Order: sequence, then C-alpha cells, then structure tokens
Amino acid sequence: MKTILNPTKSEWKKALKRPVQKTKDIEKIVKPIMRKVKRLGDKALIKFALEYDHVQIDKLMVSVEEVRKAKELVSNELKEAILLAKENIKKFHEAQVQEELSLEVMPGVTCMRKSIAIQKVGLYIPGGTAPLFSTVLMLGIPANIAGCEEIVLCTPPDKEGNIHPAILYTADLIGIDKIVKAGGAQAIAALTYGTESVPKVDKIFGPGNQYVTAAKQLAVKKGVSIDMPAGPSEVLVYADSSAVPAFVAADLLSQAEHGVDSQVILVASTEKVAEKVEKELEKQLAELPRKEIAKRALENSVTVIIGNEEKAIQLINDYAPEHLIICVSNEEEVVSRIVNAGSVFIGNYTPESAGDYASGTNHTLPTYGYAKSYSGVSLDSFVKKITYQKITEEGIKSLGPTIEIMAANELLEAHKNAVSLRLKYLEDN
Repeated sequence: MKTILNPTKSEWKKALKRPVQKTKDIEKIVKPIMRKVKRLGDKALIKFALEYDHVQIDKLMVSVEEVRKAKELVSNELKEAILLAKENIKKFHEAQVQEELSLEVMPGVTCMRKSIAIQKVGLYIPGGTAPLFSTVLMLGIPANIAGCEEIVLCTPPDKEGNIHPAILYTADLIGIDKIVKAGGAQAIAALTYGTESVPKVDKIFGPGNQYVTAAKQLAVKKGVSIDMPAGPSEVLVYADSSAVPAFVAADLLSQAEHGVDSQVILVASTEKVAEKVEKELEKQLAELPRKEIAKRALENSVTVIIGNEEKAIQLINDYAPEHLIICVSNEEEVVSRIVNAGSVFIGNYTPESAGDYASGTNHTLPTYGYAKSYSGVSLDSFVKKITYQKITEEGIKSLGPTIEIMAANELLEAHKNAVSLRLKYLEDN
C-alpha cells in the first residue's frame, strides 16, 4: 500500500482514485451477449456455459435430486453456521416491516400508503473464485419476508456442471427452488428477457464482476429494475492509537482477498499507527491462501495519514466507502458525523466479515461512491410503496375549491372540471 501524508482536499480525489471501470469497452462485449440470449434463449445460455464456464450443460434448471445430494455434502458445522446466520438476518429484516400508514389529513380526506412486494425477482449469486452462499441468505431472506411471488436464482456452474453444495443447501433452506445454472452477463440477460427455462423478472439483485454489473445497467434500459449500480468491493478503516493493528490489518486483507480490483483504504491518525498496521499486513498476507489476489489488490490501495479528525471525517464522507470500519477512541462522535457509507462497523471487535455473514445486516451494498445516494439492500428493496386516497362528500366540499384554484392557475381546465362537476352534483342533490 502506498502512503500519503496529510493530503490537501484538492488531492483527495486523485489519492483515493478507484480502479478504472472501462464501461464502454465492457458494454461492447456485453451487448452482443444480451442480444443473443434474447434471440436464442436457452440455447444461448448453454452455448455461453461452454464458452465461458467450459462445461456442457444439458439441463439449465437444478433438479430436486441435485439439491438432495448437495445437502449431504455440506458439513453439519457449516449447516449450523448458516442456520445461525439465517436467524440473525431474518430477525433484523423482519424488524424492517412497516405497518400500513393511514392518516386523515383533514376531515373527509384520508391518505394511505402500503408496501406491496415486487412480484418477480432475480437473484444473482457469484460462484467463480468464491461461491457466495452467504449472498443467498442476504437476498433470499428479505425476498421471502417481503412476499415476492417468484424468486429465481442464477449462479454459474463449475467445470463438472455442478453448483456449489452450500449454495444449493442455503437456497433450499429458505425455500428457493428455481435455480438456474447460468452466470455472467448471460444470466442477467436471461432474467431480463426470459427464456424457455428462465422466467423474466421485474428486478435483479446481487453482486458480480464488471460484466455482470454492465449487464445489470443495460437491463435497466429494458425496463427491469436493479438493486443498485455496483463496482469492485471496497473497505475504508479509520484508525487511531486505540485500534489493534492486527485487527485493522485483518479487516483490510479480508476485503483485499475478494479480487484484484478490490480497493482497501487505511486512514490513520499518525504515521506510527500506519507503520504498525503495515507490519501486520505483511505478516498476515504471507499466510493467506488467496495471498496473490490480496497482494495485487493492496498494490492499488492506499494509506492516508491525517492527524486532523475533522479532515479525516470529511475525506471519509467524500470517498463514501462501501464498508467503513471505525476504530478510534471517540467512536460515537465520529460515527454520528458519517453521512456517506454503505455499512458502518464500530469498534475493535466489529469486523467487516460479521456483516458479510452473520450479524444480521445486509452485505449487498453500494460501491464506487454510490453510497452518497444509494442504500444497501434491505427489506425495502423488495417492495414498492403504493399510495391511496379516499375522499368523502364532506372532504371534496372542503378540499375542492383549493384544487380548482390551483388547477385554474396552471391552465389545466380538465383538472379543475373534475372537481367542479362533483361539487355541482353535490349542490344539486
């Protein structure tokens, strides 16, 4: 990690520059894939599985027998861990259920709002270098709580044509039975257009590589909603002398091992803090199975030393990290001033991996600075809010003249007339 000492505000953008996403170049590759899936359906998915995943797929949909066999391959230890994570995630997302709102704003005029589940949702679960069965929990559980009628899960097969057993076990555990052996941009295309086997959905969720991300953004242009724009995963750790260097290093590495394009940032209060963390990074990196991936990610990452807390907080909010870990002595004060972050982890004993797996919060979060305007996935992501209104005779008599005046002044005579006719009717009867 390169180190930058007390950069000025004008230097922040360059110092914390994220890995470049060549969107136009990626779209040139993704658009033909999308078109081919739209035109050829299942045949295209089978062709792309051979081309990109190097496997011949006979049946795209996972069978009941495959799920049964997969459940036997998952250790009891992992099953217990998944069950505990499931309960925590379920509790936290069930607590997000909102009661129907009904308010009489004036006599005879009642306004209401209700959450309605999005009917058909598609969940994309990466299965390449790391099979993310935890994402099945993060997306499937709130989809179930919301009451989505149809849940379709897409994930790439291995070279034997199988889906990772933990992904199948977790999907079965939460009641997802439409599982498609398809990954990459072609899976997003299938969810966007529908094929003989894959239902067309209304909204697509889930992380993925740059091709998946580009395909999701193209899906929006075809009338399918997505959870959020997303890029490579990232973490920022803000640490002072109260932080445990080994913990900070472990958190940085846990993000770095995601992929070579991941970005990790350390904002340290002093050079001494930074040096201690750097030593721990070297020691822990040597022991990691995915050390080559983490090492390359660290080459694109940076340590920023800022002694002034006010400036440090400004830098954090300007960067808007996906994951933000706060390890400073006055954590409550600092946390209260954070306005841009996907998810915040507070204190020495709150690793980012807790949120990734089992604490209860959702790990599908905005990256690439989108935390300035997007929230992470929650129960709200799987519902839409519909408003209603009911006006009585008394209500239209009271509110009607106001509507007439406003409509007339906007020169919308038909709007005014819709009220005037009713008022005249009530006057005559």
